[in-house]
Amino acid sequence: MSTREERHFKEADAQARFEFKKEQRAAFVAEKGLTEETVRVISADKGEPEWMLQRRLRALKQYHAMPMPAGWANQPDLSEVDVDAIVPYIRPDVDVRGGVRDWDDLPEDIRDTFDKLGIPEAERNALSGVGAQYESEIVYQNMREEWESQGVIFMDMDKAVQEHPALVKQYFMTKCVPPTDNKFAALHGAIWSGGSFVYVPEGVTLDMPIQAYFRMNSAGMGQFEHTLIVAEKGSEVHYIEGCSAPKYSAFNLHSGGVEVFVGEDAHVQYSTVQNWSKNTYNLNTKRAIVDRGGRMEWVSGSMGSKVTMLYPATVLNGRGASDNHITIAFASRGQDIDTGAKVYHNAPETKSTIVSKSIAREGGRTNYRGLVRIADGAYDSSCTVECDALMFDNDSLSDTMPHIEIMEDSVDVAHEATVGKIGDEDVFYLQSRGLGDDEAKQLIVSGFIEPITRELPIEYAVELNRLVELEMEGSLG
Repeated sequence: MSTREERHFKEADAQARFEFKKEQRAAFVAEKGLTEETVRVISADKGEPEWMLQRRLRALKQYHAMPMPAGWANQPDLSEVDVDAIVPYIRPDVDVRGGVRDWDDLPEDIRDTFDKLGIPEAERNALSGVGAQYESEIVYQNMREEWESQGVIFMDMDKAVQEHPALVKQYFMTKCVPPTDNKFAALHGAIWSGGSFVYVPEGVTLDMPIQAYFRMNSAGMGQFEHTLIVAEKGSEVHYIEGCSAPKYSAFNLHSGGVEVFVGEDAHVQYSTVQNWSKNTYNLNTKRAIVDRGGRMEWVSGSMGSKVTMLYPATVLNGRGASDNHITIAFASRGQDIDTGAKVYHNAPETKSTIVSKSIAREGGRTNYRGLVRIADGAYDSSCTVECDALMFDNDSLSDTMPHIEIMEDSVDVAHEATVGKIGDEDVFYLQSRGLGDDEAKQLIVSGFIEPITRELPIEYAVELNRLVELEMEGSLG
């Protein structure tokens, strides 16, 4: 078998990991559309307390009162997004609500789904805990006993509402991502389902990451998982989020919510490897609030969706707090990947760094859309923004739209943006060393995204590189 044939079969195997489909087998499927009755049905099916139902209903009212996002320069087209045409909630047919703890207790078809995605292997080799969501609910949840014995909580959000109501009431969509933030945050607040609750007590350091994987299997559905992370003083945790969905003709909507609270001198890293299909609209809201001396890191790879609008935000409220964003966006034909970062410097001596990498090919569009705001009184703060774009052809587009507001004199702010094409001389040099054209380009791209892959555990760095290679071959979606 030739090298080309071997690569073809490897690519087909890798593609199959994400593009396989299962017949829908659900215990409960909500009606399409977004009404008060729909919200009440979802809440009742979950057995939620009255206070959560009331929060959902207030978010629903807010959603109907707000217009669709409009008026932004070069905003992605959202005209196809019709919330009334999606199924907002599907409870999979799993006997144990909130996730089983033994992989073998999952139904065979659901277990096979996550086996193909490599979740059990990752759990054995590289993780402190794993949560797996299928459709609208967590179906598997487990954490190593050594962390549970130290007071670490890692469970699905639905279970946290029941078992830790005081903590959830305090943090859930109150001051970090309230429903008033934007229309899709309000939508999320009304029909959220599943997701992760992570609580790390003071002084506890998890030396291995925890992961949640979210899989949409059904056509025409929406997934609205909520992730809430609370890291107390001096604690440390790395949370990894993986997402995927097969391709269907009907559009899917993903509108998750992420809230992170970083305590004094705590450290949280939130890493995302998203591989939605090219019929998915990915419209997330993610935000962190950081106390004195705390450190927040966002590492994300966005690819595969038809449209992505994602701008993780960090609010630096404590003196000496810091924030770091490293992102990659990959857009091919028919894709509009609009990503960026927001940082609010509200205290002295705060620091932030934003590194954005984007790749566009075959007419795809990538865009960096960012906001940096340094408040009056946030003296001796600093921020560096670096945006690098790589284009394969003249049909592709890449834009950079930074917005910087400075209300304090004693600060240091820098912004740099570069856009370039893969150079013929670089490809020629690598070909002269025995590489084919595709292999040469893939090597150049791997070097381009290396700042991101080096921040991930080796298993996930390999996965991200594999996804990029598949995108370059046009094999995904």
